[in-house]
Amino acid sequence: MALVSIRLRNFRTYKDETFELDPGVNIIVGPNTSGKTNLLEALQLITIGKSHRGLGDDVVAFNKPWARLDIDEESNPRTLKIELTADTKARTTFIINKQSSLRLSSSKTIPIVLFEPNHLQLLTGRPQLRRDFLDDLIEQIKPEYKKVRSGYLRTLAQRNNLLKKSTQFINKQIFAWDVRLSDLAGQTVKARSELINNFNEDLPKLYKQLSQTKTNVQLVYQTNPDVKKFQAQYIKLLQKDLELDRLRGFTGRGPHRDDSVVLINNRPALEVASRGEIRTILLALKILEVKLIEKVRGQKPLLLLDDVFSELDGRRRQALTKFLKNYQTFIT
Repeated sequence: MALVSIRLRNFRTYKDETFELDPGVNIIVGPNTSGKTNLLEALQLITIGKSHRGLGDDVVAFNKPWARLDIDEESNPRTLKIELTADTKARTTFIINKQSSLRLSSSKTIPIVLFEPNHLQLLTGRPQLRRDFLDDLIEQIKPEYKKVRSGYLRTLAQRNNLLKKSTQFINKQIFAWDVRLSDLAGQTVKARSELINNFNEDLPKLYKQLSQTKTNVQLVYQTNPDVKKFQAQYIKLLQKDLELDRLRGFTGRGPHRDDSVVLINNRPALEVASRGEIRTILLALKILEVKLIEKVRGQKPLLLLDDVFSELDGRRRQALTKFLKNYQTFIT
């Protein structure tokens, strides 16, 4: 189902604006700082409950106590209220079919795919970008993964906090946290590895179509220990590294340190890829992301493209435009 309209009140630069939306491609045009990205962020917040920019108090217009977003999804309205608390934190309330909730459950989300300038750093930037890309996508296709992801980070924080305690205190409690961390780490690594294997089924063919070359491209997930025996081996490595982790005050090994790399003809893309090849790989990954979400969710995702056409040459723009015609798309 397509979005019919969106109304923004006291949201960032918007005082009170309503936009009617086309079920196909919507082009958002305006000078810098006119609010184009803010509109995409509003769509992101009300459809999946979070923003790639984070949910700080600045989403509410200056000197206003609240903001509100309303969308009409083919006669199925939903509202997001954002109120500033006494300590200026943003508190959200979602209203769907007259039912309120503080958070948007996975079953209530509308799938989206975001393509924004920072994604151009996905292959060349820090590993955290690639981990977030994988984890964000897994959350959309496997709603239960959200608990695994948050649980792993909480357990990791608890273990890191424990590592800063006295040696005697650590030895009494650390093993219980290692068991819990190993379980969640194993689930994390398995989910990421399965996603990358899924990508690799179609990535080589799609890349060749987009680049019009015979170049072979594949993704490789880098983790230690090996994926197949990860959980059993990881807990042993945590115990082995305990003294080193205690000295540095944090856990030095695990999914929070993993990475994924792209190989071009079996060589790391960062060593051999041109800017055009990197952009083609990214474009292919985004197209596969769309197709995967649609296949798993049984629903076409919304596409949010923030100022990325300027980074693509004519051939790649044409390839992307041809693909977009079957989806409701918003392009700044």
